[in-house]
Amino acid sequence: MNVLVVNAGSSSLKYQLFDTSKNAVLAKGICERIGIDGKIEHKIDGRKYTEETPIPNHTVATQLVIKYLTDEEMGCVKNMSEIEAVGHRIVHGGEYFSESMLLTDETLEKLELCRDLAPLHTGAHIMGIEGCLAAMPGVPQVLVFDTAFHQTMSKQAYMYGLPYEMYEKYHVRRYGAHGTSHRYVAAEAAKLLNKPVEETKIITCHIGNGSSISAVKGGKCIDTSMGFTPLAGILMGTRCGDIDPAIVTYIMKNEGFTPDEMSDYMNKKCGLLGLSGISSDARDIEAAIINGDERAKLAATTLAYQIKRYIGAYTAAMDGVDAVIFTAGMGENNTELRERVCADLENFGIKLDLEINKKTTVQPNNVLISTPDSKIKVYVIPTNEELVIASDTEKIVKAL
Repeated sequence: MNVLVVNAGSSSLKYQLFDTSKNAVLAKGICERIGIDGKIEHKIDGRKYTEETPIPNHTVATQLVIKYLTDEEMGCVKNMSEIEAVGHRIVHGGEYFSESMLLTDETLEKLELCRDLAPLHTGAHIMGIEGCLAAMPGVPQVLVFDTAFHQTMSKQAYMYGLPYEMYEKYHVRRYGAHGTSHRYVAAEAAKLLNKPVEETKIITCHIGNGSSISAVKGGKCIDTSMGFTPLAGILMGTRCGDIDPAIVTYIMKNEGFTPDEMSDYMNKKCGLLGLSGISSDARDIEAAIINGDERAKLAATTLAYQIKRYIGAYTAAMDGVDAVIFTAGMGENNTELRERVCADLENFGIKLDLEINKKTTVQPNNVLISTPDSKIKVYVIPTNEELVIASDTEKIVKAL
């Protein structure tokens, strides 16, 4: 089945066309600067095409994607009839969605109720869905939720110390994020461990501009670092991660922030950017460290320390761990980050092979970066969220 996987942002639309019978990517690309001016970058068979063209909205972006996919020179299908389904990456499904779902009027109404839970993402997802509905009428569409994988957490893991009525009235609880990534790399790690998935204890570290860490026991998530929204957990590119809740009201009072301004501050001006004062990009941080910048070093070491702390906590929660996985942009490519996280953990059972770790960047395959005598295995596993989305989409559409 040919499945178009869509990941819509507020001013962007990433896409990949999958042939699920071969788990092969036929073409992929991104529409950028939607609503500003417009640019598309399209890749197929090692060739890259770019075009600057007006893209006023996501409907036009989807039409542009279809144009490129069906083009005689740049495309990979003859016409739209060869695209049999669309799978959408959705960050937050709240308590309404515990698994991937076929798009209907009812599911779209429920998704609207999740806007406040992921304010940076949900509105953009809905624009992407509406764009595909307008440009591809009649093509089945499936919503795949980042939060679904975390629905196996126990109540004691997802509840907060708030009056219970806040959960009953507003569904305030831990939901997690990056579920498709955690699900994929945990399954890959279970294969590498060569033991029944039911017997595995794995910690998955999805570290990118947005980051989360999960404890996966027996193939199921029992805890995760992101919370009610994707703002919680470790510090990220521009997000603060976990802070004392009193800090929020303290800053609001002293800076005169409204609730929306405070949310914007925590989501867009904190994390690596806020601590370093340089950039939200880890590559810029590492370059500044080489040049002796102390605040850059503070940002990088704080991030590593927080990851290390979660590894210890989740090992306790699972009563042991078989493997620690690094994935996503920084997890897969930032050798210094992995070295900082795994440093001084030999008594804990983690011994990193420093030479292999230094060579492990932009790998297409899974790589073991711990030493042969390390009690806990450490892997770099490139994530493939799009494959998970395509597979779920195929399964649901074939069952119609």
